[in-house]
Amino acid sequence: MNSENWLYLIVGLVLFNYLFSTVLNYLNDKNWKTDIPENMKEFYDEEKYIKAKNYSKEKGKISLISSTLSLLITVCFLWFKGYGWLNDIIVSNYDIPFLQSGIFFFTLFLISDIVSLPFSCYNTFVIEEKYGFNKTTPKTFVLDKIKGYLLALVIGGGLLAGVIYLLNILQNGFWIWLWLGLAFLMLLINMFYADLIVPIFNKLTPLEEGSLRKKIENYSNKVGYSLKNIYIIDGSKRSTKANAFFSGLGPRKTIALYDTLIEKHSEEELVAVLAHEVGHFKKKHVLSSMLLTIIQLGLMCYLLEICLNQTVISQALGGEKMFFHLGLLAFGILYTPIGTIIGVFMNVLSRKNEFEADYYAKSTYDGNSLQLALKKLSVDSLSNLYPHPFYVFMHYSHPPLLKRLDALREQ
Repeated sequence: MNSENWLYLIVGLVLFNYLFSTVLNYLNDKNWKTDIPENMKEFYDEEKYIKAKNYSKEKGKISLISSTLSLLITVCFLWFKGYGWLNDIIVSNYDIPFLQSGIFFFTLFLISDIVSLPFSCYNTFVIEEKYGFNKTTPKTFVLDKIKGYLLALVIGGGLLAGVIYLLNILQNGFWIWLWLGLAFLMLLINMFYADLIVPIFNKLTPLEEGSLRKKIENYSNKVGYSLKNIYIIDGSKRSTKANAFFSGLGPRKTIALYDTLIEKHSEEELVAVLAHEVGHFKKKHVLSSMLLTIIQLGLMCYLLEICLNQTVISQALGGEKMFFHLGLLAFGILYTPIGTIIGVFMNVLSRKNEFEADYYAKSTYDGNSLQLALKKLSVDSLSNLYPHPFYVFMHYSHPPLLKRLDALREQ
């Protein structure tokens, strides 16, 4: 194919992805039902259920406006060779490939962030505030932005430098070393996420001695799961929504419970949530997901090398020859269909794993406490109780709440 045909393909993929996502979001929004499920009526009254529907609709509207504006800018940049124009300006002023690519991507990052900033502000300080979720102050919002920029410069810049270096010394077969490097980086981030990344944005405090810690340790000892690093994270500084996360491997395994989660749930519910997460480790879900992700990385790196060897792809974006940053940008768009298919497969597997982890929590601790925790988490976040089946198939990594509750009752 010549560069013009590649341009048509790239623009076509951008348009298709937008239309597909828009239709899917529309179907999901229209799938809300008027009836509250019997097993949720003690948590949802009519007023709160309507509030949840309105919250979903308002979030959907602002998302649609934002994605439409992003589409228009992207298509204009593609069609009118805006990326090529930006590349020409940078290349004419800088000779070093790393600086060329770094300035190119940082410029696009800034443009994207400036365009999305009004929507982010509206979402945080209007919608989330209106529905009682927002706790983010303007100061925290600005600091998060600055920290995000610095983190992107350090990690993104380092990664970019490494990729360009490999490409320069290994014209063919560089994808193997890139794959190994990315896999190693992924393992490092997983190992040290709670120690290095989280403290940049949040404060982690060890869970103090007391009834909750004792119950968690008793359960961990009972199922033979060593867990020493238990922290409380100050999630309430940004939102009232509750959450928790696991990270790390081996002796670095860490659980972080949001302070909002502890505030809204009983100790039995918290241990049940923990039991669910332990189930993922005991059932080898974490290991299998990590291995599949590494395989996916390998495929992506292999296809990236093929893409970077096609000069016409860079020319389709306005470059006179192959430039790494233009090739990488085009690859990101061309990889979208493959990434979507892989994502669907990973979601199917993830939903199966969630059912298994639920059953593990029920069989080793208490299914009723887990059900209560799941109901409260769903209600407190005003989530959709009736997501469209196709939307679930495409996007949900967890089964819908009602299906999880049915499975817990039947198991």
